[in-house]
Amino acid sequence: MSAWRTISLWMDQLDEPLLARPPLEQDLDVDVAIIGAGYTGLWTAYYLKRLAPGLNIAIVEANIAGFGASGRNGGWLMGNLLGEDRLLADLPAEQRRASLDLLHGIPDEVAIVLDREGIDCDYRKGGVLYCAARYPEQETTLRHYLDTLYRQGLIESDYHWLSPEQLAQQIRIAKPYGGIYAPHVATIHPAKLVRGLARTVERMGVNIYESSPVTQWQSGSLRTAKAQVRSHWIVPAVEGYAVTLPPLGRYQLPVQSLLVATEPLSAATWDEIGLSRGQAFSESSRQVTYGQRTADNRLVFGARGGYQFAGKLRHDFDLTTSEVELRRYLFSELFPQLKSVRITHAWGGNLGMSRRFKPHMLCDRASGIALSGGYGGEGVGASNLGGRTLADLILERDTELVRQPWVIPQGGLDALKAWEPEPCRWLGYNAIIRSFVHEDQTLANPATAPWRRKLASRVAGFMEGFMH
Repeated sequence: MSAWRTISLWMDQLDEPLLARPPLEQDLDVDVAIIGAGYTGLWTAYYLKRLAPGLNIAIVEANIAGFGASGRNGGWLMGNLLGEDRLLADLPAEQRRASLDLLHGIPDEVAIVLDREGIDCDYRKGGVLYCAARYPEQETTLRHYLDTLYRQGLIESDYHWLSPEQLAQQIRIAKPYGGIYAPHVATIHPAKLVRGLARTVERMGVNIYESSPVTQWQSGSLRTAKAQVRSHWIVPAVEGYAVTLPPLGRYQLPVQSLLVATEPLSAATWDEIGLSRGQAFSESSRQVTYGQRTADNRLVFGARGGYQFAGKLRHDFDLTTSEVELRRYLFSELFPQLKSVRITHAWGGNLGMSRRFKPHMLCDRASGIALSGGYGGEGVGASNLGGRTLADLILERDTELVRQPWVIPQGGLDALKAWEPEPCRWLGYNAIIRSFVHEDQTLANPATAPWRRKLASRVAGFMEGFMH
């Protein structure tokens, strides 16, 4: 038996019994049928109902609301979209700035809804600290990143450099080389958000059917084991679970991210560490680390997980000792005083990764299919943007949301880039990840010769290029 609980900390902390709503047992005719009661499905239903209260909307969920990534993530509500730099690169400067402002406004939009609907999910907009830590190359990487942002038209109020001394005013890590602060990020309790959204859309008249896996779907209809739903619009809002709804698995692969949570830490320990305003933080390595101080004073910390052959979902999130200890090693390198802290929860989740790391919001009026996904680990915020965008697309509203470069207004699924067949995906992914691990191990050793450090980084950078 594990020394830690294997359920997501967030779902474990809910003060409600996790009992499934009744399943779908009778045929339905609706205006909009949404597959999946996670963030994307719930936000889409919410904004559709706000704009068109008369719509008949049903959500069909395989498990319970929030079972997937929405109840398992690290709680970063980001005003960003994966690959936004590449997506916006060709826009005129004024239009690019407007798109960035739209993205940066995501946490504030969510805050408005939380206040309007009375959803308490420990929302704190403390910004994010991207830390250069553990080895000096991280400073070089982060400074280059900041230069790139400024060339795109972003300014100091969006992202600004912190010296080691300035960084220490917000977070005190063992080997600080500096960092970047950005204000456009909030931290939340993910399960409280998704469960609160589910109750909200139910109050608005949306029917949610749980324990009802979709066995077949097509334009105009979907089927579960017991019933059929006929609908003018089908919205497959499944993100990391796209492989369960062919052919979506061709366009969106499930990869895993794995997290741990410590026991609540003392006030004295947090005085040593900082993070007093709910800031999110990471260290700038290709391990893709992320963390936050929870409202009950735990450290939640996660890092890149893996990919299973043929894009199989990972169902067993009873993390191995090595998976847990890697995350302990990474956070204790930042905070040595936590090296022996008790870990109470260790869990993970499947998230959706689209080819070329391009998120998409798609509306095909000819087939009546609308979907949003490919968030690549940034879905807490991106799903809100996706829900708003799909609502405007379905209702044919000509708004700023539908004119963004990540929106695909026609062409259907064929407009998406498909992943390569196996074994190419699996071999490529593992080769890339091994180069990242080798780079991190090489750079984390201060005794490594300079030429070896440069070589490891060049190889990892070259391999990373294949992901785009």
